[in-house]
Amino acid sequence: MKIRRRRVIVRNAVIAALLIAGCGAARKDNTLLRIRDAASGSVYARWPIQDGDTFTIEFVHSVHKTPVRETFAAAGGEIRPIASRFSSSGAGMDPDATTGRRVTRDGEFFVITGFTESYGELRYIVGTVYDHVFSMYNRKKKTYETISLRDLCGKNAHITITVGKTQKRGCYDN
Repeated sequence: MKIRRRRVIVRNAVIAALLIAGCGAARKDNTLLRIRDAASGSVYARWPIQDGDTFTIEFVHSVHKTPVRETFAAAGGEIRPIASRFSSSGAGMDPDATTGRRVTRDGEFFVITGFTESYGELRYIVGTVYDHVFSMYNRKKKTYETISLRDLCGKNAHITITVGKTQKRGCYDN
């Protein structure tokens, strides 16, 4: 009887070890870009991202009623601004270069580059009149994905965008 019980315990331990090892081997720790509800932390969407990969947020400025495109890159688990493109100055849109930044013109648009700071998260309030549009290159599909943040999160949603490693919870990540 004792031998049979030991075999059952050993068998169960081996099965548990294989399941745990399988979860770990089935996927690597990847870096993910996450769009979350700012209040609850609920994840609206997530995508794999690598250092240097870029994404954009485009919207119509609420005061100027002109398009704005902000381009960012993943950088060591943080988000680094790459460029800000807009056509009207004032009300938070300043075309003056600060230390280390360059301002160029692209037709009617100002383009600011040369950012050196990084952020742990970006915060946006999704537009109620005009949409915010998220765009990112999907390496797997080899195409750009463009997503309406109003469709994804809802009008007036307070969101955060973060970049970070997956956190293993069994065979799942968050």
